[in-house]
Amino acid sequence: MSRPRTPSQTVGPYYAIGLSRRPQNVLDPDGIELSGRLLDGRGEPIDDGMVELWDAEGRRFGRCGTDGEGRFRFRVPRDCAVLEALVFARGLLRHQRTRVYLRPPDGDDDLLAALSPAERETLLARPEGDGLVFDIRMQGERATVFFGH
Repeated sequence: MSRPRTPSQTVGPYYAIGLSRRPQNVLDPDGIELSGRLLDGRGEPIDDGMVELWDAEGRRFGRCGTDGEGRFRFRVPRDCAVLEALVFARGLLRHQRTRVYLRPPDGDDDLLAALSPAERETLLARPEGDGLVFDIRMQGERATVFFGH
């Protein structure tokens, strides 16, 4: 007797159902805009992905699907230093987990200290205009550092 497949055993995307409700990309209405692009290994936009952010300190959550250019956009707390991020995209059997540092840490950060300078750079949002930009590269040159589950 075969068992039914679970979502992590099949290839999605299944995100349209969850994203067709109300917008969920505002963690803090008075916060700063964080935008970016979700890119594949060739630098091409992933237009059907989803990025989730979690502010552990403030216990705030946000979710945003990518558009035709792979863009996502959030409003995040100004006083937050780091956000946990989950990335869902076609071809992934499991989501990928990373971090978004909204500013360089004030003190020592064991996770960043364990990475090379080039790897650290992939986790730092950069100021642009009145907001922040954080691109996520799934693989290839300047690939974002992802962490185990």
